[in-house]
Amino acid sequence: MDLIGVPFDYCGYRPGSRLGPAALRLAELDATVRGLGFDFEDRGDVRVPFPTKSDRTLKQFAPLIQTLKRLMSEVDRSLLNHRIPLVVGGDHSISIGSVSAALNYFGDDLALVWVDAHADLNTPDTSPSGNIHGMTIGALMSEPTSIRGIAGDQWERLCDLSRTPLNPKNAGWIGLRSVDVGESKRLKRKETGYVSTMNDIDRRGLVFEVERMHKWLLSTKCQRVWLSFDVDVLDPILAPGTGTAVRGGLSYREMHLLAEVFHEYLSEKKYRLAGLDVVEINPLVDTYNATAKVAVEFVGSLFGKTILGAK
Repeated sequence: MDLIGVPFDYCGYRPGSRLGPAALRLAELDATVRGLGFDFEDRGDVRVPFPTKSDRTLKQFAPLIQTLKRLMSEVDRSLLNHRIPLVVGGDHSISIGSVSAALNYFGDDLALVWVDAHADLNTPDTSPSGNIHGMTIGALMSEPTSIRGIAGDQWERLCDLSRTPLNPKNAGWIGLRSVDVGESKRLKRKETGYVSTMNDIDRRGLVFEVERMHKWLLSTKCQRVWLSFDVDVLDPILAPGTGTAVRGGLSYREMHLLAEVFHEYLSEKKYRLAGLDVVEINPLVDTYNATAKVAVEFVGSLFGKTILGAK
């Protein structure tokens, strides 16, 4: 497994998640993963350019595209060496790079599981804020935009990072509870593979929803799964250190149960984990690094840690 830090937060709601990789390291991410028997290498942080001031363009496009290309190179190297990239950020825009690299490597054999309070399915013409961290899956799916000029050309460049756009049928969301109008219309219109909101989890239970996710993954015939974990999927009482907190998220036990049950399905080897993102940890609004510690616990459960020890 390769740890790849991406201290980039120019495309998020609030600065501070650039400190996320350092916070996770201080929360002993390496010791947790090594303790589960993995060959773990910390490959340091991707170099991030300084932010820019720009008009008539997508917010912070220039430093973003440079960062994404550098990240793609690191993820590609990891995949070529048959290792699991563990990409830690940083705001969720960095997943345009990590998932694009995986799509270029695996093609339509890759499914994406988005664990997030937000759908991140906006485009420049539907985003209320203009922040690209809310457009990540929109770019991965090469969603068209009506915006023309420089911003339109920049959007195309983001979409073109992946030679194989993400197939909507291979995309799944779990934990949604804050979805913009434009995103909601897309989710209803497109033949997306799997959508589970907090309402679904409340009504039917987390295990039922993860089982439903498993059945969807089997139906895709994909052999690889990229899991993208945004800490704002958790209730802010549990994980206050994020710039996009929304009340009513997953509880502590639901977080672990999600990771534990998903690990059990991965252990069946009907599909394998291609890579993992852990994003949107913001130590500037955290309490004693609590959010990074919780995220490390999620990673531990995902890779086999249980109450009675590693599986």
